[in-house]
Parts: sequence; structure tokens; C-alpha cells
Amino acid sequence: MPKAEISWKRVTDDGEKLQVYAQHIGREWKFFHREKRFDQWRPVPEPPLEDWLELLDAIERLVTRRRYQPDDELLLRRQIRERFPESGV
Repeated sequence: MPKAEISWKRVTDDGEKLQVYAQHIGREWKFFHREKRFDQWRPVPEPPLEDWLELLDAIERLVTRRRYQPDDELLLRRQIRERFPESGV
């Protein structure tokens, strides 16, 4: 069962608005997106760096509210560095 879902909105390079959410299942994050409210959520196999950074920002805020542990933030930073070494996270 997923621990939590974190969602946000972003605009693609083409100008399309997307709703994005990430689920924390075990030690993995699974990303999903859709364009409009009643569209089906589609899994994103390789989420872009922008989504990972948005997730990191949300986790940082939730750590201060004690909904996540600081270890969760460190693990997420490590996952971002492994996927995107040029990001400097």
C-alpha cells in the first residue's frame, strides 16, 4: 500500500498543463500524469528532472511538518543524483 501521494501541476515545453503525482511505495517513487481532471492517470516510466526536483521540494516541506523522516529526503536526493548526475543535488 502506498505511504503517500504528492501532487503538483506543471506546464510542458509545448505549453500543455499537466497534473502530476508521485506515490511512495517501498523505496521507490512512481510518477503519474494526466492533462485534464477526468482523464486517466498514466504512468511515467522515466520522469524528467523537473518532476524529481518538484518532489524533492515537497518532501523537504513535509519533513519539517514531520510527515516524512529526514532519511526519506536523503534517499530521494541519492536517487536524483544517480539518475541525473549533472543536476548537482
